[in-house]
This record gives sequence, C-alpha cells and structure tokens, in this order.
Amino acid sequence: MNLLSDIVNYVRRIVKTPSNAQLSDNLIIDYINRFWIMDIDARMQLFDFKTSYTFQTVPGRIYYNMPLYQVQVQPGAQNIASYPVYQGFMAPCYINGVKAAFYTLPESFNNLWPPYTQQQQLGTGDGGSTYTLNVGFGQLVPGHVNMAGIIAANLTQDPPVTGTFITGIPTAQVTYGVTITTQDATGALITATDSGQFLSANQNYGLLMRPGQNPSGDIALSGGYSITQNTVNYQTGQINVTFTDSTGTPVNIPPQTPIYVSCYYFQPGLPRAMLFYNNTITLKNPPDKSYTVQMAAYLTPAAFLSMGDAVPFAYMSEYIARGAARKILSDTGDVEQFAFYEPLFKEQEMLVWKRSQRQNTATRTPTIFSEYQGPVIYNSTQGAT
Repeated sequence: MNLLSDIVNYVRRIVKTPSNAQLSDNLIIDYINRFWIMDIDARMQLFDFKTSYTFQTVPGRIYYNMPLYQVQVQPGAQNIASYPVYQGFMAPCYINGVKAAFYTLPESFNNLWPPYTQQQQLGTGDGGSTYTLNVGFGQLVPGHVNMAGIIAANLTQDPPVTGTFITGIPTAQVTYGVTITTQDATGALITATDSGQFLSANQNYGLLMRPGQNPSGDIALSGGYSITQNTVNYQTGQINVTFTDSTGTPVNIPPQTPIYVSCYYFQPGLPRAMLFYNNTITLKNPPDKSYTVQMAAYLTPAAFLSMGDAVPFAYMSEYIARGAARKILSDTGDVEQFAFYEPLFKEQEMLVWKRSQRQNTATRTPTIFSEYQGPVIYNSTQGAT
C-alpha cells in the first residue's frame, strides 16, 4: 500500500493539476508534510498521537531537553529537521515506578523546590591568572544548554560533549550552574561560568567560559580544556580556571583579592518532582544514580515518508489530502475553489476527531470510588459485598 502516492493523486484531483509539469510531486509532498507536521498537532490532539515518553536520568543532572527528530530528507532533497518528537508532556509522571509531582508553572515548582544559590569565598588572588578551587560540599548541579541553543548551534548531541569550546551556542540559551567571580587590578568584575558543555574525555567535567553579550558572545577561556584546565568536576566540586578577558587574554588577579564561587547544591537522591517548561524537563532533587522516568506525552507527527509508519494513519488520508490541497489553493489565490472545498475539509476533520473521541468516551469518568480496590467481604446472608 503506497499511502503517500494515493494522497498525492487525491491532492491533484482537488487542485485540478494532473500534470507533474504544472505541479510537481515533490512540491505536493512538501505541502503534505507541512500540513502533517505543523498543522495537525496544532488543530487537534488525537488519541492516536497519545503515547508515553521514557528516558534515563544522568547522576547529578537536573535539566533534560525535549528530544528532537533526526534530520529527514524528503523527495526533492529537502531536509526536515529540528522539530520536537513530542508536542508536550503531562501527568502522571513516574520515576522508577514512584509517582512524582508534575508542574508546568515555574512559580509553583520553585515555591516547593527553590533554586537556592550558595556563595562562598574559595580563594584569593596571588598575582596570577590560573587557580584551583574546591567547593567543600561536593556534588554540584551542572549548567545547561536548552533545546533552542542545541538547534541554533546545529548540534548533533544533546547535551554538547566536546574537547574544545563550542562558540556557536547563543548566550541567552545557557543556564549557568557554577559561577566564579573576582576583580582585576582596575576593579573590573571578572567572571567565569560553566557552559552546559561537557568534556569528551570525562563527562563529569563541565567546560568553563567567559559569558558575553547576546547573541553569541560567550568565549573560551585561555589555556584550552582538559581535566586539569578550565573545567569543573561536578562530582567532587574541584574547579580549575584561568581568568580571561573579553579578548581571550589571561587576566592576573591582584594579591588578596577575593575569589567567590556561586553554585546550586541539593542533596542527591530519588527525584520527587518534575517541571516541564520551555521544552526543558527539570528534576528535583538531582538524581544520585540513573533512574527511569516515564510520563504521558503527545507525539508530534513525523515526516510522511516511511510507509511502514504511515499506514496506521491511513484513515486520515482524505483529511491529509484536503489539508494539503487547502494550502495549495490558498497560496495560489484560488479563492473560489478554496471556499468550495472548505466545508469538505471541515467534514473530514470532524470525522477524524470523532474517531479519537470514541477512544476517550470508552473510559469511565474517574470518581473517588472508581479506583477502589479494597477487599471483598463475604456476608453469609447477603453474599459478597
């Protein structure tokens, strides 16, 4: 069954362009994918797209981006990339089978799990630019590059793992976990932070940077990156840093000048709450080991290329064809045909939506008694109760 070919043919009948010379198959497929990917999930959330999302936590990390589809190539060599696998997440959420609180508002989440920052003086200047500092209370929360930053930098790995500092990540898309501050001989503030990038030689180490101005002003610190240079060990709290100015030149810190470190610290363990906001999942407390996280999700339709994936949605073929044809008629300015076919498009949309609603109406509305699983008590005169 070549479902895509059938839909292309049906689109041609609606827009009345039987010749490939007038309207190519590749262009029609582009319209089909744009309707399938961009419109359907926004117009209605179907039961068929409801699924679950499962991932494994990384010890110590609290931030996890919504996953993205891999780059797909449709006919005509057009790339489809950088859009999320899921429309969004919702309760219930389970972590190793234990139900966790689920939030979508940062205010509510932070009221119970405040992002408390601890700051302490961990050293003083000695006239040089390179220092080793130790945070006394151990495991630290790493920085984070959100999904927008991953897309903008055209990265293939999330989170970024590298041996050299990646400068293409937008400054505004980085959340700092560790910040080191001091002053130079003129009294100017000198700052180094972690970058949300991790060292390829050992992913327990985060790369430090000098934060800059938007859009992409963050710069690498002088001296390069290794386990012993310009990294923070999130497991032990050891920091190796070379203070650097905006030109990438090392900055000497005057003797007796305080060096401060600010960082997030929580006692690691089984996470008990989750925040989903800005396409990022935040867990509290930080996991002390790898846990399995599972939650309800709505799937974002993938590109309509793989016939094996498309067949389960064959009942939507006329709806998809009419939706793609609707876009073509709109773009070509054929107002008369658009108006004629609009009621038929709406009819198909209602039929698709009704199929989804049948699945929902088959479920009993929950009450305080509907999930009661208490013991059966047998009464000798009345029977089981």
